[in-house]
Amino acid sequence: MFNIVLVHPDIPQNTGNIVRTCAATGSILHLIKPLGFSISDKYLKRAGLDYWSHATVKIYESFEEFEIKNMEGSYFLATSKGSSLFTDFEYKDGDYIIFGSETKGLPDYIHEKYWQNRIRIPMREGIRCLNLANSAAIVLYEAERQNRFKGLI
Repeated sequence: MFNIVLVHPDIPQNTGNIVRTCAATGSILHLIKPLGFSISDKYLKRAGLDYWSHATVKIYESFEEFEIKNMEGSYFLATSKGSSLFTDFEYKDGDYIIFGSETKGLPDYIHEKYWQNRIRIPMREGIRCLNLANSAAIVLYEAERQNRFKGLI
């Protein structure tokens, strides 16, 4: 099972869609505060539809708390600042794929600490970034593909 981590997500619909993707793959969603919305936000719930009961969502007060509670597995930073393609790494069960907020990306201190595992999705020049929910699905399904979609039908 893989882990998707959202650091300071801003848009409830993106998080709701990622809940749905995590439910479909059995991945755990980790949310790092502050969040740009309430967990009870109607847009968040609507985007996740009835998948909330099938997803595991963990919430942390800070990235430091997240690190303390999740020391096993590798951390991969999905960022437009990455020098390596997301397909250049080997993902293993228990790894964490970390995304920043839609408006600010990941904080500098996280980039500095995990610079060696910064990954990016290739895009045409002049395009800033993909939608967060789409990016999470793209990288997560590559990790699942590498692991032969273990546990998925």
